[in-house]
Amino acid sequence: MDSPVSILKQYWHYNEFRPLQEDIVRSVIEGTDTLALLPTGGGKSVCFQVPAMMLDGVCLVITPLIALMRDQVDQLRRRGILAEAIHTGMSRSQIDVLLNNAIYGGIKFLYLSPERLRTELFIERVKQMKVGLIAVDEAHCISQWGYDFRPPYLQISLLREIIPNVPVIALTASATEVVQQDIMDKLAFRSKRIFRKSFARDNLSFVVRKTENKEKKLVEILQKVKGSAIVYVRSRKTTQAVATLLNRRGISASYYHAGLTFEQRTTRQDEWIGNKTRVMVATNAFGMGIDKPDVRVVIHLDLPENLEAYYQEAGRAGRDGLRCFAVILYQDADISNIEAKVNQSLPSIDTLKKTYQALANYYQLATGSAAGESFNFDLNDFAERFKLHPLETYNALKKLEEEGLLQFNESFYSPSLLFFNLDHHALYQFQVANAKFDEPIKTLLRLYGGELFAAFVKISESVIAKALTVSEKEVVATLQHLNQLKVVTYQPVRDTPQLTFVLPRQDAENLPLDIKRIETRKQLILSKLAAIVSYSQNTHQCRMLMIQDYFNEVSDRECKICDVCIAKRKQDNPAQYALMKDRIIQSLASEALPVESLQAAVNPRDEELFVDVVRDLVDEGLISYDSSWRLKINQ
Repeated sequence: MDSPVSILKQYWHYNEFRPLQEDIVRSVIEGTDTLALLPTGGGKSVCFQVPAMMLDGVCLVITPLIALMRDQVDQLRRRGILAEAIHTGMSRSQIDVLLNNAIYGGIKFLYLSPERLRTELFIERVKQMKVGLIAVDEAHCISQWGYDFRPPYLQISLLREIIPNVPVIALTASATEVVQQDIMDKLAFRSKRIFRKSFARDNLSFVVRKTENKEKKLVEILQKVKGSAIVYVRSRKTTQAVATLLNRRGISASYYHAGLTFEQRTTRQDEWIGNKTRVMVATNAFGMGIDKPDVRVVIHLDLPENLEAYYQEAGRAGRDGLRCFAVILYQDADISNIEAKVNQSLPSIDTLKKTYQALANYYQLATGSAAGESFNFDLNDFAERFKLHPLETYNALKKLEEEGLLQFNESFYSPSLLFFNLDHHALYQFQVANAKFDEPIKTLLRLYGGELFAAFVKISESVIAKALTVSEKEVVATLQHLNQLKVVTYQPVRDTPQLTFVLPRQDAENLPLDIKRIETRKQLILSKLAAIVSYSQNTHQCRMLMIQDYFNEVSDRECKICDVCIAKRKQDNPAQYALMKDRIIQSLASEALPVESLQAAVNPRDEELFVDVVRDLVDEGLISYDSSWRLKINQ
């Protein structure tokens, strides 16, 4: 039998595991239910993918993130490993074919959204599968004490009843102690084995700056800290405005949010990963599943809603182990703004019922219908038609999603897909009887091969049109005609937000809402908001220790590199601070210098103190940046 390291080398081309990874892998191979807590960028996927390759049968991977599903499926296929994904937005026939292939076709990894676990189709098929491992990603979603609770995750315990002898690995980047225990209870762990990597990041300097001019401070930071950066903001409109501002200041920037087309999102992401664009200004739709090791700074221009989400987003900096920064820029108004936003995100029960009834009317759905069906969804059109406030409606949709009634996917993309419904013999007879379809069918087989008979295959109408020397419009018409004749199942490309009815359409007045849980969640969300506000206003405790304390990690080792620790060093050693100040002013006395040249001239032992002294001198008005971003003494 291959060893874990040999599997790692063969498929992932790494010679050794990162700390803790191999211990987790061996625990899973032994058949032990395992909870793995690894920070963002800590290599969670390897912890279930390597043991799954060593265990007999398919690995069921449950995750709520469709974009992450697709990314991991594509990565596994590039490694020569057969993987598929089932998620909301897929037709029943697509799911039917994939589940058959999971039983008979040698699929090694089957990714699922948690909503799929409750469908009768899946339940019946999983009984016929040889399952080797169940991997639960984003496992904090199963706990009502987590920040992103999702009731459909509770269905995983039903899966354990159906296939009781299959081990489970649960993975998350951030979970408090109470969430950890809840995860293991909800997943019916037979034994409780936890592997936990410290939340401390030795190379990540946490900084909070209170400022009345956040845009100016943002530009200053990006001038001081070279390299790739992410700037998080709350609204789509702000992403574009900030990216425009940065480009005008000579800093290469692009923007990203869920409202862009799939092609736009992909292009911008690829350009940023390839360092063609330095700064990505984005909403929290950006970053999940992206493996870019050289991000030097993550900046939040708006306060995050909780420390869990902030730690994950900040943790996208410095995955290469080199020095990096996580910065929050805020002003007093931001605190009242986020408190108002969080309260807006907690709609009343009446609002939930009203929104749900409007959806039923919008799609003209009868009670009991539409279970598992997905629809194109235009939030503005919907809100306008029913005289609803768009933001209130959006928040109601997210709460209905949290209650397991709907799934609202803002950035959905599905390429054109094709599947032959007929076998080879029946298809040949059809071609003989219908000569006008003979050449298109032959072309499809030449381009995409026999896989069309076994699974849904991604196709390109433009490539087919070129091969047939006809227009793309004609190709679409031909495929739609073949679809009507039930020769093929053709699903054209979709790139619009999708709304899926997870449960059959309910009576709006009797929605199955857990009122007590909704109120508990409200209080929990407000307490998490209080924690991030406290973190931002803190000026006395090491920020890394605050984060560790929040996640119930006991430590008394200060990080020495956050803004609070550096401020303490200045207070404890005023002589060193004063000396640094004098040396900086002396170095700038004869000429203006870029910050890198100034640092080389001063040659500080304590680089963090140097950066902080420069900031203080700028704030005091003793020095400033000129139009070429050189530091100069103010006369």
